[in-house]
Amino acid sequence: MTTQLQNVLVIGGGFSGMATAIQCAKLGLQVDLVEIDEGWRSYGAGISIGGPTLRALRTIGVLDAFFERGYGGDGVNLLTAGGQPLRTLPTPRVAGADVPGGGAIMRPVLADILAKATRAAGVRVRLGSTFSRMEQHDDGVRVSLTDGTQRSYDLVVGADGLYSKVREVVFPDAPKPRYTGQGVWRAVLPRPADIVCATMWMGQKVKVGVNPVSQEEMYLFVTENRPTNEHIDPDHWPRMLADLLAPFDAPLIQSLRAQIGLQSRVNYRPLERMLMAQPWYSGRVVLVGDAVHATTPHMAAGAGIGLEDAIVLAEELARASTVDTALRAFGERRWERCRMVVENSGRLGEIEIAGGDKAEHARIMHETHMSLAQPI
Repeated sequence: MTTQLQNVLVIGGGFSGMATAIQCAKLGLQVDLVEIDEGWRSYGAGISIGGPTLRALRTIGVLDAFFERGYGGDGVNLLTAGGQPLRTLPTPRVAGADVPGGGAIMRPVLADILAKATRAAGVRVRLGSTFSRMEQHDDGVRVSLTDGTQRSYDLVVGADGLYSKVREVVFPDAPKPRYTGQGVWRAVLPRPADIVCATMWMGQKVKVGVNPVSQEEMYLFVTENRPTNEHIDPDHWPRMLADLLAPFDAPLIQSLRAQIGLQSRVNYRPLERMLMAQPWYSGRVVLVGDAVHATTPHMAAGAGIGLEDAIVLAEELARASTVDTALRAFGERRWERCRMVVENSGRLGEIEIAGGDKAEHARIMHETHMSLAQPI
């Protein structure tokens, strides 16, 4: 552990921010976490979790809680729009022989699990607050918060997401988030007994998938090509989602289509991406998660690489003799893995938009799964 480090401020209470706070607290550091949302809410339906993400959750210490409230399964089944099997992508059991290769959980449930673990780790959580000013010095950062308090920290971690204010202040020339030309629809539906892992139906330009989030429920996801990033009235979401499923002849898809209604918790999100070149730190301020490598969900790895950031950052802080050495090593370990996820996910989206080569699509998914299975 570097002797230069005693306290840390984490800005942002999402998955990567909470994981960073937990892992830093394990080092014996005093950790403050500030989250601008006073309700500390997490929006959305389900989130797919790959084996590498389960491995990260095990390292953080919340894997048992995940399986108590979520769902695990092996493999990803790919089918045609009519329901004929194409292939099954293997999902290695990288979290341990006793842990399935993938799974899913409701996003608010995972947020609740991590929030409980954050408080249990002794992190001081301040809700309804964020930073208003940061002044860097050789030995730390003086931070003013929007609640009027000020404090000096040895390290500040910006984990405030795709539209990061920390990135905007510290790296004003960083790239802006870019709309990809696709949107994703999600809904929550009862789980048929024969859906035991992630399953996807590959249409010409629309992809439909389901993944169990518990014994009783699964979430449905649909990627759609939308040339412009325009507002869609939420009142229209259930009907529009049902319309997208109409061309899929697979009996299960048509059964699900008939069930979509106001009770299905339908939501829509435009897909955006952003990858910032190294370095991801300046002085005593470092960025993690979506603040530097926001990806589309095509590889179900966005949350996972954010959790891995937290683990690697803590590991490098523990072994380095200086903060600068630790932050440089953190970036070197994370760059190629995160670049691969962002760019490969983007390529999958491009293939879907163009109605391109499904063999290339499957190959990229398989190769990325195998790469992510490697140690971090």
